[in-house]
Amino acid sequence: MSRIGKKPVELPSGVTAEVRGQTISVKGPKGTRTFTATDDVDLVLDGSTVSVKPRGLSKRARQQWGMSRSMVENLVTGVTTGFKRELEIQGVGYRASMQGKTLKLALGYSHDVIFEAPEGVSVNAPKQTEIVVEGIDQQVVGQVAANIRGWRKPEPYKGKGIRYKGEQVFRKEGKKK
Repeated sequence: MSRIGKKPVELPSGVTAEVRGQTISVKGPKGTRTFTATDDVDLVLDGSTVSVKPRGLSKRARQQWGMSRSMVENLVTGVTTGFKRELEIQGVGYRASMQGKTLKLALGYSHDVIFEAPEGVSVNAPKQTEIVVEGIDQQVVGQVAANIRGWRKPEPYKGKGIRYKGEQVFRKEGKKK
C-alpha cells in the first residue's frame, strides 16, 4: 500500500484540471502543464481533488502509483507557485551577469561562458555571485541549475565554484610537507 499514492491531490482555487484517459492537464495562474500516466494507474478527478488509483496489485502498478501521484502534485505546485533553484558562486574573479535573456558567466576560463535558458525557464542574476533559476516544470528547472553548476563544480580544496544555495561542500586538507 503506497502511503504517498493513497493521498488525494487538492486543487487550490484558481487551478483547474482535466483528465482524458491517462493524460491530466492542469491549468493555473502561471501556465498549463500536462502529464501522461502509465497504463498501470488510473487518474480520477473528483471536484477539486485528483486521486491516483492502481489498476492491479502488481509490483509495477504499486511503484507507479506513488510516483504518478507525486507527478500530479508537482504539476499543481508548478502552475500555482512554480519552482526555484538558487545557486551561489564562490571564487576570486568568478561572477555572473545578465545580457538580455542570456547569462554570462566568468568562471576562470580563457573565455566567458554564455548560457541561454530553454523555453519556460527564467534565469536571473540579482547579484554577481547569485543565480536564480525559476519555472513551472520542476525537472527542467533542476536540470538547468545542474547544467549551470556543471560549468564549474565546487572543488574540495578551496570550495571555489558554483554550488546550490545551502549546499555543504566536502572539504579536503591539502598535502603536508
